[in-house]
Amino acid sequence: MANQRRLTALEKSCLQQPLDCDDIYSQGYQTDGVYLIYPSGPSVPVPVFCDMTTSGGKWTVFQKRFNGSVSFFRGWNDYKLGFGRADGEYWLGLQNLHLLTLKQKYELLVDLEDFENNTASAKYAEFSISPNAVSAEEDGYTLYVAGFEDGGAGDSLSYHSGQKFSTFDRDQDLFVQNCAALSSGAFWFRSCHFANLNGFYLGGSHLSYANGINWAQWKGFYYSLKRTEMKIRRT
Repeated sequence: MANQRRLTALEKSCLQQPLDCDDIYSQGYQTDGVYLIYPSGPSVPVPVFCDMTTSGGKWTVFQKRFNGSVSFFRGWNDYKLGFGRADGEYWLGLQNLHLLTLKQKYELLVDLEDFENNTASAKYAEFSISPNAVSAEEDGYTLYVAGFEDGGAGDSLSYHSGQKFSTFDRDQDLFVQNCAALSSGAFWFRSCHFANLNGFYLGGSHLSYANGINWAQWKGFYYSLKRTEMKIRRT
């Protein structure tokens, strides 16, 4: 009986540990900010930025850039585990993303802003990372998106659906050369990209080809965006 009671208490504590910003919202926290979520269980808190205001809120932000203070030209382990700070620029980590999308169904919102204060977005009704893989890392943290809805940015991401994630030290794209190295970023590259949101922070128009924070369908390959956020919410 004691064991059963202990198990119940443990189950309760697990239930109270929020999986994502949806859970945090449900617990009554409805202002934007940094919160702790537990995608891999009750003993591993992960700080995350929750967007509680955009289009009804509850968004778990997994990529955020707005001033170029954090380098995103990083290797595989950083992208797997995450880097930066949730109160600044950061990447949540591919393993965390995989665990989240394994446990719930999510939609994706990509929010973009240029240096002229224009904003645009792209929404995808379905988003997951290696949903059917025995080992997500061996599967390359493959991206699946579907159900595009235009918020003015155009669709630069569907081209990447079905692709493994690539970094300069782990080339998993379909191109002869390493797209991550060529594009100064890390992404679900194909041959190579229409979206390069982890590219160099080049501050607007640039002469170099496709190595800035590019979203080709909105600003082409020679314009590096000011602000980007990739965020997911349960459906």
